[in-house]
Amino acid sequence: MFWVLFLVLASGLALVTCGRLCLAAVRAADAERAAGDGEGPHERVLSLYETAFLSGGPRRVADVALVSMARSRRLLLAHTGWATVVDPVGGDDMERSVIGAIGPQGQSRIAPVRSATASGDAVRTLTERLVAAGLATPDTTRTTVASGVAQVKAAAAAIVVLAAVATLMPGQEPPRNMPVALWFLLPLLLTLCCLFVARFEIHPYTHWASPTGQRLLSALPDGTGSLLAVALRGVPAVDDPALRSAFAHPARDPLDPEDRL
Repeated sequence: MFWVLFLVLASGLALVTCGRLCLAAVRAADAERAAGDGEGPHERVLSLYETAFLSGGPRRVADVALVSMARSRRLLLAHTGWATVVDPVGGDDMERSVIGAIGPQGQSRIAPVRSATASGDAVRTLTERLVAAGLATPDTTRTTVASGVAQVKAAAAAIVVLAAVATLMPGQEPPRNMPVALWFLLPLLLTLCCLFVARFEIHPYTHWASPTGQRLLSALPDGTGSLLAVALRGVPAVDDPALRSAFAHPARDPLDPEDRL
């Protein structure tokens, strides 16, 4: 009757992981409602940087700042993957963050500039403002919910393995009413149903934008060829092939000074 121990373990896995995921989803919904109270998010007009963050996170914000500065000729983004400062005076905090990430020499690889800008104070302040307004999902909530979904998926796979081991283990006395494997259907169905519900009810909390923020994003125009398109879809939406190639250029080490321009 060792198969009963496997069934107890499978049931425990299903109950614990599904319970954690449901609890994380409830907390995420409560946090969104609490953060959005009194902010009037449905009437809010998103800025370009806010749109970029809600669509793609901190790195998308850095990309929008770089593309904006390149289009206004205040920053040169070479097809070789280098960024060169043309105008050292930033127009806003995000642009000043980009210039600071490039450094006093006025020239740097684009990849580290994007990373430094994405983790800079300007993006951090933007994040805090959006979270406080209930438009962005807090980092802890997003990672907790995503981790919960991953745990339920792992539990479902483990239940299948336990069922197979219990069925194939020699010397077991099968129950009279039904095959051993059928006893494992209940915990397996529990995890699969939880994942199915999570796909529609919980999955939105794994995005950068909260459900309220996602509704605001869905109301925005496509903005083909504009900075809005870059904010919504990222660097692939840039209509200038040379500018796109600047972001796609792989970093090389050691750096070759002749490739900077």
